[in-house]
Amino acid sequence: MPKHILQVNQPMFETQLDRMVSEKVTEILNRMLDAEADEITGAARYERSCGRKAYRAGHYERDLTVKAGKLSVRVPKLKGALFESAVIERYRRREESVEEALIDMYLAGVSTRRVDDISQALWG
Repeated sequence: MPKHILQVNQPMFETQLDRMVSEKVTEILNRMLDAEADEITGAARYERSCGRKAYRAGHYERDLTVKAGKLSVRVPKLKGALFESAVIERYRRREESVEEALIDMYLAGVSTRRVDDISQALWG
């Protein structure tokens, strides 16, 4: 009788799990950005409203590096108002924890070459 009834391919499982996490984080961020755009404009997408303050003008893609990996989020563009998000700071490309991790490695005595190698391997 075999010891293992169910065998799991660990590397494939981890890859699939990482992909699922990054997809869900991207989906959640996009929904949060859309909700903020709805709040700023005073109306949902495609909704006709008398109290509308601004209009949507599409979106643009923006790469963001977070703990879950590199994400591509859709940032709404608005006509008649400036879109300022509480979720993602303007011009921010990395989550603060990524920068903090690099600083912590340097302060812990890791050589700058090693920090550069690690950051290139993790975030490109």
